[in-house]
Amino acid sequence: MGEDKGGGPAYSPGLEGVIAGESALCEVDEGAAGLRYRGYAIGDLAEQATFEEVAYLLLFGKLPTRKELGDFTAQLQTQWPLPGSVEAFIGVVPPSAHPMDILRTGVSLLGMTDPDAADSPREASLRKSVRLLAQIPILIANAHRLAHAKRQVQPSPDQSFAENLLYLLTDRHADEQAKAMARVLNVSLILYAEHEFNAPTFAARVAASTLTDLHAAVTAAIAALKGPLHGGANEAVAAMLLEIKSRDRAERWVRDALAQKRRVMGFGHRVLHKGDARSAIIQRHAEALSRTCGDTRWYDIATIVDRIMQQEKGLYPNLDFYTAVAYLLMEIPRDLYTPVFVCSRIAGWCAHIIEQQDHNRLIRPRAAYVGPPPQAYVPLERRT
Repeated sequence: MGEDKGGGPAYSPGLEGVIAGESALCEVDEGAAGLRYRGYAIGDLAEQATFEEVAYLLLFGKLPTRKELGDFTAQLQTQWPLPGSVEAFIGVVPPSAHPMDILRTGVSLLGMTDPDAADSPREASLRKSVRLLAQIPILIANAHRLAHAKRQVQPSPDQSFAENLLYLLTDRHADEQAKAMARVLNVSLILYAEHEFNAPTFAARVAASTLTDLHAAVTAAIAALKGPLHGGANEAVAAMLLEIKSRDRAERWVRDALAQKRRVMGFGHRVLHKGDARSAIIQRHAEALSRTCGDTRWYDIATIVDRIMQQEKGLYPNLDFYTAVAYLLMEIPRDLYTPVFVCSRIAGWCAHIIEQQDHNRLIRPRAAYVGPPPQAYVPLERRT
């Protein structure tokens, strides 16, 4: 890290470039390694695996056998029902409450009602993780449906995680178009599942390093994700595409935005400066889904914006950019885009929390003092 002029450790704003810990979960590399979850290339997982397999990989350290996957899926299904106190909470939240606020408080309440609430060993944390993976989609969907006076629906044991999530959020079920959407949603869940020490994940690990409980650490992660500098980017991209409206307006819109120094959402990444491999994967699937749905307008607009941003700014789209195209086609409510992210990233967060506590050291960095020089205390009666 080097030293500053005073001989102390060099200061890196936002901890940029600082190696803050070790992890066996995820490798983020712009070179040949690319993005890997526990050694597996993200492209192979996205194209060949189910989200359930990837969640199992992150939590248990290996890809499941057929029996292990069946048992894991059955475990998820038994954990769908929410505790009565959580259902009661959903019933009294203000209709104007942000879905991320509901999710943050709901997860904290789930922590108080969890059967393993008083236990912190690794096996108990794994059981809590499986419950959260099952319960978070139900919590999100039930709260949204109640706020919009829609009937409650139940997931089906015959459907995959992605198929059930699509049904819970959009009522899409069973037909061929819905199956195509669920396949793309499955890909997006895999791509979002883990990405090293981003802000919410690091927040979870900082909390976990105090040996707090798993739900508390997840609550910290959700709070960090709610901030607009990390969460909500795909929602902002969708809003931009809706504002542009048609491909004929796209080039003028983005050039005007650049001239006015407005931020064009969905481009650039704090770590990946040469492009995001996940973006190319979801772009292919967004294009295919657009053709399946017979609606290419959002994809067409997106490709024009993408081309101009690369030409004018040298910026590449991140994962959120073409994911917004796919979610618009699925008609997932826009205020649920970030909660859907949580449905996926909860697997990575829980794996990080368990890993942190398996090899724990309290995370306690230092600050560079920039306040006043030493001051003499002045008695109250002499202060002016």
